[in-house]
Amino acid sequence: MINATLKQLSAQLAGKKISSAELTLLYLDRIAALNPALNAYITTDAETSLAQARAADAMLACGSAQPLTGIPIAQKDIFCAKGWRTTCGSKMLANFVSPYDAHVIEQFNRAGAVNLGKTNMDEFAMGSSNETSYFGAVKNPWDQNAVPGGSSGGAASAVAARLCAAATGTDTGGSIRQPAALCGISGLKPTYGTVSRYGMIAFASSLDQAGPMARSAEDLALMLNVMTGFDPRDSTSLQRDKEDYARDLNKPLAGLRIGLPKEFFAEGLSQDVAGRVSEAIAEYKKLGANIVEISLPNSRLAVPVYYVLAPAEASSNLSRFDGVRYGYRAPEYTDLADMYEKSRAQGFGAEVKRRIMIGTYVLSHGYYDAYYLQAQKIRRLIAQDFAEAFQQCDVIMGPTSPSTAFKLGEKGDDPVQMYLSDIYTIAVNLAGLPGMSVPCGFGANNMPVGLQIIGNYFAEAQMLNIAHQYQLATDWHSRAPQGV
Repeated sequence: MINATLKQLSAQLAGKKISSAELTLLYLDRIAALNPALNAYITTDAETSLAQARAADAMLACGSAQPLTGIPIAQKDIFCAKGWRTTCGSKMLANFVSPYDAHVIEQFNRAGAVNLGKTNMDEFAMGSSNETSYFGAVKNPWDQNAVPGGSSGGAASAVAARLCAAATGTDTGGSIRQPAALCGISGLKPTYGTVSRYGMIAFASSLDQAGPMARSAEDLALMLNVMTGFDPRDSTSLQRDKEDYARDLNKPLAGLRIGLPKEFFAEGLSQDVAGRVSEAIAEYKKLGANIVEISLPNSRLAVPVYYVLAPAEASSNLSRFDGVRYGYRAPEYTDLADMYEKSRAQGFGAEVKRRIMIGTYVLSHGYYDAYYLQAQKIRRLIAQDFAEAFQQCDVIMGPTSPSTAFKLGEKGDDPVQMYLSDIYTIAVNLAGLPGMSVPCGFGANNMPVGLQIIGNYFAEAQMLNIAHQYQLATDWHSRAPQGV
């Protein structure tokens, strides 16, 4: 049952082969047994989850079920969920219980899905390894001495270890795709604005986007059908007609034009990852696709641009955590200014402080024009590169991450090397494009490798079709870590 797809689980529930309460209890038992080692979840609430499952069983009994009704889903701990502790992986919010639901949570509640719990994450989504969480590092189920990627590492680890049927994540610079690649699962970052950011604790507002994480492209399509939709509470939410993202899954790929950016296959890419990606491209040729060499000349500037813009937005967004209205407050202080200073110094971790300081610096008088405005100009050039590339090809492919999962602690003392983990994913967020990662084999030490698929704006259904056809021809997405 734990290896069933969402479609199969839905059929089992509809056919009364298993109840939602039984399925939820199965996952809760697995979490109790495996989470102490993996640390994929921060918070679980069996009573609440089982109550939702019983309500889903009632929906199933009266014939009002939807495709995800009764299916246990894990929620990244960046989404506010009413009555649930919502920490964002930080001491600053360690005891915060949300009084309302994020739009994404509302959508899953309407669909009758069961919230299994809140998954661990890098603090305020700042990190590429899930080692910055106040609640401790998450372990990769393929090798518990390795990182799962970040910031949605808890979600990726939970899906890979079968501690949930699927999970939600967020992607600011690759935080869905990179952990999906390192944990051997599928993950999709939609076009910016297709999923509401209401109730999603902000890191960098012009980059953050929620998306699904699951084992297959078909599962991602079912998740995305629930997650998307216009929300007037989010000023960046796009008012578009509702789509069925599973509608094109079975289209043949004959004539598909795949663009391969030469910049993605240059120095810095490990040989084992390059080999698996090349094999995936060869498989696409067998499926009828044509290969086009393209260039994204400004992609080399994506990392420095991101680490000007994202910290600048973080500096602004995180100013609200001051110890006054909610969140951590220092136990001892002399006056209001001292309370601000001590609460923030004690409540934030080292990586969050680093990014706040960088962001404050680039926004300060005398540096705004030199850094922030220049970064915004280059951001526009990066988007133009993609626009020109899509005149030559239908989708762009390449590696998701330059290497397989590295060891815990390996890059903790070198922030620059850590930041380069997202070198192939960041440009997609800067341009607001959709991107996804699917498993395409195993590299060094039998660790998963991810293939990145980048589409034009609103091309999610096409991308899911392309990924699904590859997954029909291969079985990398169905592989599970030993012992799971």
